[in-house]
Amino acid sequence: MMSSGFAALCLLLLHTGALGFGLLPGKSLSHQEITEKAILKSTLQVCRALAQAEGTDFTFPAQPFTAKAVAVACGEPQSSKSFRRAIIFIVLRNIRVDIRHALNASFHFDDEMFVQGRKIITEGILAVKASNKQENFEAARQKLGEILHPLQDFYSHSNWVELGNKLPNSNLIRSDTSIGNIADKSRATCRNCDGDDCRNNILGDIIEEKVLTSGYFGIGPLFSTKPKGKCSHGGATDQTSNIEPKGGINKDTFSSSHGHLHTDAVNLAIAATSGLLEDIQGAAGDRPFLQMLGISKGSSKALCFVIDTTGSMSDDIAAVRTVTSSIINSKVGTEDEPSVYILVSFNDPDFGPLIKTTDPNVFKSAINSLSAAGGGDEGELSLSGLQLALTGAPSNSEVFLFTDAPAKDKRLKSTVIALIERTQTVVNFMISESTVLNRRKRSDDTKIRPRIAASDAQLYRDLAQASGGLAIEVTKNELPVATSIITESSSSSLVTLLQAARSPGKTDTFSFLVDETVTNLRVYITARSLTFTLTGPTGESQQSTDATGSLITASQSVGNFKTLQLKRQVGLWKIKMVSSNPYTLMVIGQSPIDFLFDFVEASQGPLTGYDALDSRPRAGVNGSLLVSLTGSDSATVTEVALVKSSGSEEIKGVVEPQGGGSFLVHVDMMPSVEFVVRVKGQESVAPGAPLIVFQRQSSTNFRASNLTVMADSESILVPGTPFSVPFSVMTTGVGGNFTIRATNNRQFNSTSPTNLFLETGSSANDTVTLSAPLNTPFGSDVTLIIEVEAPGGGDTNYVVLRFSILNTVTDFTPPVCELLSLQSNCSDICSLSMWELSVQVTDGAEGTGVERVSLRQGNGTMNTSLTAGSGNMTAGTWNMTAGSENMTAGTGNMTAGTGNMTAGSENMTAGTGNMTAGSENMTAGTGNITVVSYSSSCCSPDVELLFVDQVGNVASCFYSVRKAATSSSQPATTNSSQPAT
Repeated sequence: MMSSGFAALCLLLLHTGALGFGLLPGKSLSHQEITEKAILKSTLQVCRALAQAEGTDFTFPAQPFTAKAVAVACGEPQSSKSFRRAIIFIVLRNIRVDIRHALNASFHFDDEMFVQGRKIITEGILAVKASNKQENFEAARQKLGEILHPLQDFYSHSNWVELGNKLPNSNLIRSDTSIGNIADKSRATCRNCDGDDCRNNILGDIIEEKVLTSGYFGIGPLFSTKPKGKCSHGGATDQTSNIEPKGGINKDTFSSSHGHLHTDAVNLAIAATSGLLEDIQGAAGDRPFLQMLGISKGSSKALCFVIDTTGSMSDDIAAVRTVTSSIINSKVGTEDEPSVYILVSFNDPDFGPLIKTTDPNVFKSAINSLSAAGGGDEGELSLSGLQLALTGAPSNSEVFLFTDAPAKDKRLKSTVIALIERTQTVVNFMISESTVLNRRKRSDDTKIRPRIAASDAQLYRDLAQASGGLAIEVTKNELPVATSIITESSSSSLVTLLQAARSPGKTDTFSFLVDETVTNLRVYITARSLTFTLTGPTGESQQSTDATGSLITASQSVGNFKTLQLKRQVGLWKIKMVSSNPYTLMVIGQSPIDFLFDFVEASQGPLTGYDALDSRPRAGVNGSLLVSLTGSDSATVTEVALVKSSGSEEIKGVVEPQGGGSFLVHVDMMPSVEFVVRVKGQESVAPGAPLIVFQRQSSTNFRASNLTVMADSESILVPGTPFSVPFSVMTTGVGGNFTIRATNNRQFNSTSPTNLFLETGSSANDTVTLSAPLNTPFGSDVTLIIEVEAPGGGDTNYVVLRFSILNTVTDFTPPVCELLSLQSNCSDICSLSMWELSVQVTDGAEGTGVERVSLRQGNGTMNTSLTAGSGNMTAGTWNMTAGSENMTAGTGNMTAGTGNMTAGSENMTAGTGNMTAGSENMTAGTGNITVVSYSSSCCSPDVELLFVDQVGNVASCFYSVRKAATSSSQPATTNSSQPAT
């Protein structure tokens, strides 16, 4: 039976009988379902272990599992949306492999490409682990999706199942072991199928000798590449299946050549995916692993500040300190606590660095350390700072930029808009009054400038409108009042009911629907000189000039910013805006029900299907969106429309339900002007109960383009090595010289063309080359934006790419543990007796060293030390008890040897008994020998120790004392570098 979660995506690729698990509902299980099932299962296992370690109850949700149900079971219901977003992102990257790498056999384990396929997986695992270590979770998700596809294809495209294997091939996620007995290139592996029956077409000696093979696949000129006697993939698309030996061996669907083994292949693929996820979880630790999947304590939102630090900004910085303290003091420990804190400062000529932390105290210290100084001329590098924040913050974040100066780097406007569209991040500009005297000395110091020039402020307004944010213009005295919006925006489950702007201003009436799930209803208006009339669902009205009224429970005005808190009334509201000046209007509330979406486009490759866009959709032609509802397992979409931002005109789409809260939407024509996405739907809360009708809107404004920009490259960049990114540009609009701009957020050296000449309807190709410095941190990432601007600047498009930075790794061997001693004094009354053991862990002469030691299972006390002669003398003992949320290390901070064993003053989280220190990691140093002592009550007779080296190789060792005796007993031990599957 198909799961409800990502059966939703099954129709995204129309099955062609080639290169992947089947995709038609009811016919087979797909890559999407396999991936979802494994993620949901692995997440539940980690959350259950965390609950056990923390002494809290855990209840498995009813099957079929959903993202919402799993988030609730994990005790983090507010993470339901971000969890689902992460799963969708991973799944879409998995799908992309079939579209972007359809004929690359290595990505599918076709053509007996076992070594090459494993190389893709193992290098990808290193990248995922390195990205998680740097908290670059989006890069980790991207690479994870890419490597899960070949891992899963192995079980459908090879003869692993036919060889009688009941467990996954654990060597696919290790590069230091043998994959198996691979068939020689000259060895025949198959015979012709007997009619349509291919059940026994693999040669008997291949089966008897346990020889590993896979089917060959070819389309067009590639169909003749199958060596004599080899198996084919099979299916209508595979032309090699018509060459003797005819037929195929794939198990992609029930109707495939070996479709009778489809279920076995699927179950092994799910188990293998779970095993890979467990290996990644072991390297990362429980909480970082859950963060990678979008589950975190508190809100899934980031608190992100971009702050001007020039001399006139001291008042602004003080206001930021105040609001930061207020948020941290009131939100920490609640469901509204930000999942991550980000700070970027800018001035001129500098900007950055980006400070990113999950620790509110570290963030407080960073804010408190800011000081206002310098300034020079009036312009500052505000957009450079904003670009850095947009590439470092999680998608769907909210950014607050504080400045009193114009942007000196206006050239980055289109780059920033591209990042806003790709990340769907809201940007609010807090523009405070600035005087010329403060910014720059002049001969006439009496001149003042109440605010930055209108043309300069308009840039900020345009960016705010593009993102669905606000450009709030106030005096410095008013700024503390205006920052109240930050506290309100940090709330979890924030949804947008309406967002509109009019420039130039005009009289217009807007409507918004409030449903039973919406609370904390607020209206934000930015305008100079505006009146409005608000009408509630019952027809009752209130004027903006009314001092009292029954619809507005509270209001506040400061500068150009007005905020209203509305009485909660379910139904259709209207607000009539009257102004000749530009204005913006936003209506928000809190609700668990919201939506996610991606623009998707039909594949131009050999397979028919859809691929998520990294750029703007094409204008003037039909287009598609994948819409997914969050926060409800019973809600459905009734209407999706693209609403033009400049007015009320809208283009409604045709909605195709996919199941599990996802919908494929087709529109006849993508608008050529800015638009927002509006979704209407209904939820059934109980049988026989009235339906809840809801409406939501994207905050981000989008645009389509007559330009098509595509780029693709290997997603791992090696420092010191030139990295090429080929791209193509096609235009359906005017021809001529097109401007090319390639920028990256790390300011790496790069080369690229500055222009390309295209005729209407033609395309051109070129390359951007990046080079990362040798000292670039392992696990960093870089965002590359390639922009193309049509002649005259009337049309632009872009492609946004993210690459992981991975140094060359030579350590592929996990640590090895050796039992030194085990003593027990266990009696019939287990609570009165103890047992203890001592284990030595080595990482080999060429190893990078054990970085983290943790308890995966056990309730005892663990001490670790580095042995003399390993390069770091023991400086102290770490005393840690599993199951404790916060564990101290001796007297606090300890430094061993050259500083390789650090804890800082931070807490060490337990996880599943996983105890970590340092910046949430217990660093054991680069020494290759670590001694671990463990003692426990005999009531807890089992312990599993987890060891992770510097590059993420994971080993686990299990010991058990089950025999009640007064003398030492022999333990049951295992030493494994592989996760349990």
